[in-house]
Amino acid sequence: MSTAYITHSDCLGHVTPPGHPERVARLESIETRMSDPAFDALIRHEAPRAELNVVHACHPATYADRIAAAIPEMGMVMLDSDTHVSPGSLDAALRAVGGNLLAVDLVLSGAVQNAFVATRPPGHHAETETAMGFCLFGNVALAAKHALDHHGLSRVAVMDFDVHHGNGTQDLLWDEDRTLFISTHQMPLYPGTGQASETGAHGNVINIPLPPHSGGSEMRAAVTEQIIPALDAFNPELILISAGFDAHRDDPLAQLDWDTTDFEWITRRLCEAADRLCQGRVVSTLEGGYDLDALAASVAAHIAVLMEQ
Repeated sequence: MSTAYITHSDCLGHVTPPGHPERVARLESIETRMSDPAFDALIRHEAPRAELNVVHACHPATYADRIAAAIPEMGMVMLDSDTHVSPGSLDAALRAVGGNLLAVDLVLSGAVQNAFVATRPPGHHAETETAMGFCLFGNVALAAKHALDHHGLSRVAVMDFDVHHGNGTQDLLWDEDRTLFISTHQMPLYPGTGQASETGAHGNVINIPLPPHSGGSEMRAAVTEQIIPALDAFNPELILISAGFDAHRDDPLAQLDWDTTDFEWITRRLCEAADRLCQGRVVSTLEGGYDLDALAASVAAHIAVLMEQ
C-alpha cells in the first residue's frame, strides 16, 4: 500500500499581511522538503476545488455565502484580528476542503493506505458560523462528515495534536455521536477553550490540556494512558489527524517543548492504532506550525512514518 500526498498551487494564493505567521512560505517550505528523493514514492494528487455548497455539511449556507462575499478583488480584508482574506483565499480554502474529501475517498476506496493533505488555510479553529484563528472552513470536520454520510461509516475518530485547541472542530462535531474528537493542546493559550470538562453532547469529546513548557514525555504519557485506550474503546473505522506542528519547541506562537522525534512518535502510535482498529486507514491534514525549519522537519518525519505503514 502507499501514501497519498495532496496539495495544490492555489493554496499559495491565500496571501496574508507581511509578518503574519500563517504565510505562503509555510507551504513552500514543506514543498521544498518533499522534493527530497526519500519522498519519491508518495502518490501525488492535486487537491480538487470543492463546490461552496459542500461546506454546508458543517456550516450554514449563510456563513459560506458571507465568506465568499468577503473575498476582495484586490488587497486584503480582515475578518478578525488574526484572520485575513485576499483575492485567492476562497479558491485556497475550497482546495483545502476538496483535498480532504479526496483523501478520504482514496483511503476508503483502498487506493492508498493513508494520506497527507498539505493545504492552507488551516481549518480547526473555524466554528459553525465564525472564521477565526487563520481558519475559514472546518476541513477535518468536513472530512469526517464525508466519511460518515457519503461512505456510510459509523465511527470516525479525529485526533488533533496542534498546540492550540481545535475549538472549531469541537464545535462542528459537538452533537455528532458518530465521531470521537480528541485534542492535546497547551493551556492556557489561544483560543481559551479545551478544558477537560468539555466532553461533547454524547461524551464524544476528550480534551487533554498540557501545561506550558511541558515536553514530549507529558504528551507520550497522555497518548499511552488516555488517547490509545479511548481509541480502542471507540473502535473507529477511520482515523483523521489534525496535524499541527506548533507544539515544537522552536515555534514562536506557543510554549510546548516537543521536538521532531515527538511528532514521529505520536504519528507511529496513531498508525499502530489504525492498523489494529481500522485496517490502517488514516487521513492527516496540515494545521499549524510557524517556524519554517521546524515545520518542514516535523512534517517530513510525520509523512515518513505514514509511508512506513
